[in-house]
Order: sequence, then C-alpha cells, then structure tokens
Amino acid sequence: MRTAVLTDQERTAVQAYLRLLHTVRAAFDDTGASPPDGRRPSVVPPAVLAEAERALADAGLAGNEEEFFRLLHTWCPRP
Repeated sequence: MRTAVLTDQERTAVQAYLRLLHTVRAAFDDTGASPPDGRRPSVVPPAVLAEAERALADAGLAGNEEEFFRLLHTWCPRP
C-alpha cells in the first residue's frame, strides 16, 4: 500500500507537470498582445515539455497516467 508521502522523483514529476500546466495556461491567456510579425510563439516551449517527460520517466510514471494523476491529486488537491 502506498503512502501519501511522495518520493523525491515523484515530487519532481508533479512539480514539472504543474510548471508545464502553468506554461500552457499562460500561452492560452489571450491578453490581445501579439508580436509585431503576427506570429505567436509555440504553445509549449520544448525545454518545459522535455523536463516534464524526463521527470515522469525518472519517477517510473511514463505511460502510467492513472498513477501519476492519483499522485498529483494527493499532493495538489483541487480547491
């Protein structure tokens, strides 16, 4: 039986996912401002996505979304 205490690798994976989530939300935040050439930057910077993927793999959670989201909910429950 698992405890509510996350391992360092699990915590790192959750934190990386939350950074990724906040980055995506910020990219979709439509403030009306756009670059002069009219092009928008990519939604998710490759480094942020790579960090999340690496953290999930290191924690053994790659491909195991059910377990990952259970950990996420345990560590960061909805208000």
